[in-house]
Amino acid sequence: MTPKSPGRRTRDRAVKNVRAVSGVIGQAAEEAEVLAGFGKRTTAALETVATTVAPETWAAAGLDAREAAAVGSRDWARDMRMAAGAVGHGAGVAVRPEGPLDLGRLTPSDLGFLARDWPLLARPEQLPPEGDWRSWLILGGRGSGKTRAGAEWVQAQVMAAGKRTDLRIALVAETLGDAREVMIDGASGLARIARRMRPEVEISRRRLVWPNGAIAQIFSSEDPESLRGPQFHLAWCDELAKWKHADETFDMLQFALRLGDAPRQVVTTTPRPVPLLKRLMADEATRITKMATAANAAHLAPGFLAALAARYGGTRLGRQELDGELIEDRPDALWKRARLDEIVVKLAEPLRRIVVAVDPPAGGVSACCGIVVAGLKENGQAVVLSDCSVEAQGPAGWARAVVSAYRRFEADRVVAEVNQGGDMVRAVLEGIEARLPVTTVRATRGKFLRAEPVAALYEQGRVLHAGRFTELEDQMCDFGPEGLSNGKSPDRLDALVWALTALMLEGGGEPRIRGV
Repeated sequence: MTPKSPGRRTRDRAVKNVRAVSGVIGQAAEEAEVLAGFGKRTTAALETVATTVAPETWAAAGLDAREAAAVGSRDWARDMRMAAGAVGHGAGVAVRPEGPLDLGRLTPSDLGFLARDWPLLARPEQLPPEGDWRSWLILGGRGSGKTRAGAEWVQAQVMAAGKRTDLRIALVAETLGDAREVMIDGASGLARIARRMRPEVEISRRRLVWPNGAIAQIFSSEDPESLRGPQFHLAWCDELAKWKHADETFDMLQFALRLGDAPRQVVTTTPRPVPLLKRLMADEATRITKMATAANAAHLAPGFLAALAARYGGTRLGRQELDGELIEDRPDALWKRARLDEIVVKLAEPLRRIVVAVDPPAGGVSACCGIVVAGLKENGQAVVLSDCSVEAQGPAGWARAVVSAYRRFEADRVVAEVNQGGDMVRAVLEGIEARLPVTTVRATRGKFLRAEPVAALYEQGRVLHAGRFTELEDQMCDFGPEGLSNGKSPDRLDALVWALTALMLEGGGEPRIRGV
């Protein structure tokens, strides 16, 4: 091959340079066109926003209304942002323009942005309260939007921390599973609502990490001691009213909130009259927001509210679960929460006898099977050890839960009511564990009459609780002569009555020495 002459090589290099420069110019032109498109969309959006700004809002932002509203002025975009800031801080007033707002002037991209903008979409009660506060308590009914409010508050704090931050956040739920399924991956969870700066979930390390360095750690009310050591700027507590070790977990969290100038926490929960929630409501540093399920009707399934209102409207359960009201004990209930608060102890001594009582479900697969474990101390006092009740389980499912509780607590006997299932109850239990010692009992009196002698044992100080059993205590404090206020079966309470009846009202028996 004949080598190229120096002149030919120079001409070839010149051609390549021209082609390279042309490519750069073409790419720059395309990028300029894209940027111009963004500018047009931004201008169109700001023009639309300008029609909603009242003169007093411009004044609150320190701007001249006529000059600031002049579309295309040199600092017009900056002035619009200042006016928006004035509205956001409560100094300005935003008003709707006369006639309908012309959304047709916005591009699909602009409309998509507005559809994801939380300050625009949120109801007033879903936005953080103003002023100085340490705890923002959101009491809401089921599906009222309280979880979304909590997640958006956390995300907003992360965004406000800047491009680089050492912000540390605690996420506390009843269980680790609840934290993952509701607070993180749920429809309103942190991983779903983030529009920018989406966190990465490191589930093996039980934490979320944002691109700017902010970190949120996950905790459970089942393990209060895990909050020893870490320290945080912020915290989000979900469903605090149903935490297993509520007081211990919340106390450990308060010791951990020690970073930054003003540590804060948001608490989202359906209200229940538990002592911790009452103390938090009475705290001067707490701001309380209440949300009803009906306020979020636009985001709920059609017919959902109508169906629940027809069944629970006006009832104690409906007022609590739908309206977000804090409902106190029934006047005619056999148990009072104040008394139950006094009998919670940490059990450290061996027990003479332990039984597992089961009240099989009678309402189909979706019903609850009451399973309560109780023991007898050497001094004759009974101790309720656990509420192991399960919901939405078939016969094999609840039978496995009974056998699991029997083995876990090394119980002496299983006491099973057979009014609804007869011999089938024993057969199902023995099908899971052939040598399971089962005593069957049959109710011959009404539930209230059976419960009265057990309630008397509580009044005499002869029964203690080895922990907080929220769902069981709810039934105990809502059980009167006509049953529960929601008309459902008191399954957990029935199991409790059978367990304590077997231990204390039918001769005790079968003592044995443990630990040999």
